[in-house]
Amino acid sequence: MPPPEQRASTPTSSRSAAKSPRVLACVLCQQRKVRCDRKFPCASCIRAGAQCVPTLAPRPRRRRFPERELLERLRKYEDLLRQHNIPFEPLHAPAGEDSRTPEFVEHARSEERTVGEEGQSKESMTVKAEPVYAAKNYWKVLSLVSQDAEDVDFDDNSEDDPSHSQDTLGGTAVRKMFDQAYKNNHQNFIFGSHEANVDLSTLHPDQVQIFKLWQIYLDNVDPLLKVTHTPTLQARIFDALSDLARISPELEALLFSLYSVAIMSLDDERSSFGSPRKELLQGYQFGCQQALLNCDVLRTGDRECLTALLLYLVSMRSETDPRSLSSVLGVAIRIAQRMSINDERTNARYCPLEREMRRRLWWSLIMFDNRIGEMSDHKTSMLIPTWDCRSPLNVTDNDLQPEMKDSPAAYASPTEALFISARSELGDFLRHSAFHLDYINPSLKAVARDTKGDGMTDIERKIEDKYLRLCNPDNPLHYMTIWTIRGFLAKHLLLELYSKFSPTKQSETQRNTASSYAIRILKSDTMLMRSPHTKRYRWHVHMHFPFPAYLHAIQDLKKRPMQAHAREMWKTMSENAELRFKDMHKFPPVFENVARNVLQAWEAHQAALGEHGKSIAPPWIVQDVRTKLNNLHSDSGNCNAEQPNDTEGTTSLSMPTEHDIPNLLSGMEGFGSVACGLGGYSDIFEQAVMDVDADQSGWPTMNFYPMW
Repeated sequence: MPPPEQRASTPTSSRSAAKSPRVLACVLCQQRKVRCDRKFPCASCIRAGAQCVPTLAPRPRRRRFPERELLERLRKYEDLLRQHNIPFEPLHAPAGEDSRTPEFVEHARSEERTVGEEGQSKESMTVKAEPVYAAKNYWKVLSLVSQDAEDVDFDDNSEDDPSHSQDTLGGTAVRKMFDQAYKNNHQNFIFGSHEANVDLSTLHPDQVQIFKLWQIYLDNVDPLLKVTHTPTLQARIFDALSDLARISPELEALLFSLYSVAIMSLDDERSSFGSPRKELLQGYQFGCQQALLNCDVLRTGDRECLTALLLYLVSMRSETDPRSLSSVLGVAIRIAQRMSINDERTNARYCPLEREMRRRLWWSLIMFDNRIGEMSDHKTSMLIPTWDCRSPLNVTDNDLQPEMKDSPAAYASPTEALFISARSELGDFLRHSAFHLDYINPSLKAVARDTKGDGMTDIERKIEDKYLRLCNPDNPLHYMTIWTIRGFLAKHLLLELYSKFSPTKQSETQRNTASSYAIRILKSDTMLMRSPHTKRYRWHVHMHFPFPAYLHAIQDLKKRPMQAHAREMWKTMSENAELRFKDMHKFPPVFENVARNVLQAWEAHQAALGEHGKSIAPPWIVQDVRTKLNNLHSDSGNCNAEQPNDTEGTTSLSMPTEHDIPNLLSGMEGFGSVACGLGGYSDIFEQAVMDVDADQSGWPTMNFYPMW
């Protein structure tokens, strides 16, 4: 008697044998469109004396497993439950995560770790989870008109899903269609065209310099961005060094972007790499441009390629008009949105490592865009409530491993991700804040999350308690985080005050409060500029010149020369200006208006003191302004003597010398660049000059690079 397996298969085998196979017309008959008798050889081929070639039977349509429809319905119901914030246990937790809402999970895990470290008993918590807003899938909706809807590619991220057929008409198929249609059409309208005679492998530095640049990147740049995963990337770099000519285009673009930001982060004009810093930077940026073209960055779906683009743009920051940089950042953000990095539902499908790296990349991109937006036109900022990517976890790179199934618990104590965690949490609060949206798009306040309480005062207290009070000021990253975040908080406290109260109708107490915020901004920047702890991060400090504090302080001192904070404001401005501008030999002409306002404020202060029979020595900033203005005018006189044909009204003031440029850029991050006004905040501070007389030299008439 045959075994059970054989017995079970016998009826099926006999039925299969009884069913005759389908015979198709031969190849020649199909081509000639004549009737074929379906024999081999067929009569038509015999008459024509041609070789009869039977047609192979087409591959049978792959049968979908019968549970497919049921699983689709379950997934739809689970989505509805998530949208309505109804707790449930999903059939398959995404990427091995807890079935509870991710906000609850991360908060609860953080609390558990804190309790474990402090030895306290765990208290019950009631956490109100937030609703999940998911955009409809266009292809899924479109597929509903099909009678064979189960064959349509519902999932826009289904390239790696073997259960999806190859002939579907969803988003994946459309992307493949575009890939074929534009296969030889390189998108060169941003980075130019390929240099055919350039071998990128020859543009890489030698191995010793690659190791050195990698270490500079890890020390100077990575702690403030965290867009690369050190353990896995370092291993790949070491492997790639054996044959740089054979590495993937994405990795090559990432390598050149790492070289670029590493060189950018150095202060020394004459680097230790045997060539001037500027030449090295231009060479690596050119290599990065070519590598980005090689991996089709404008239509990429690769996170690593987008990371390379971000690092490249960071390296271009100090030499690029912020308006131009903002435009290209818009392209980078659109690429990220196409990859759904801004969508937490999509991120949840990935493993914990990839999920966290996507969050880090999105937040670094958005915060960099927000800063550049402040310097050009704040209304273009994407720090708005229209996306739902969560803030990065406060975990180390070693806590994130490729084989992990569950996300690591966030630490309560500071880690290497301290800076990005604190900054992102603060940014997440701001993008839902009414006063912040007033400066971008007030209509978005209708969709913003309700931020109850005292606004910036509440988030300031939370950030201080959760992050800053636990920091060790002797640790460079901790020190950088403390004073960067405090300066950021003070700046937005000032903005919030301007949003709540009209500057022309503020009480004396409110004016004094605004002045105290300006002082805090300046003091925070002074702490960053003065400390040796921030030397490696000075590239980031230079990008955040405290212009709003100077603007407020100077105009307020002109209007209220004897206010309560007057002496402290002069002292604080002098300390900061000495650190920022002491190595600058003269002001650029576009800064003359600022300098004259400083002198006007000091003259008002002297006049007020004279009424009380007092006088004091001018502070450092006043002495320095007088000296530099004298130098500026003497150079202007020489220029006029040499060029007597200048037309009236044309600026004849000399520009800074080549020796001044590095100090100018490091102190003021581009004041000498082509003018572009005050950016998106100009209307705010035109009102914030505290009733300055119309005949005075005011900020709205200024024409200089915004140093917000």
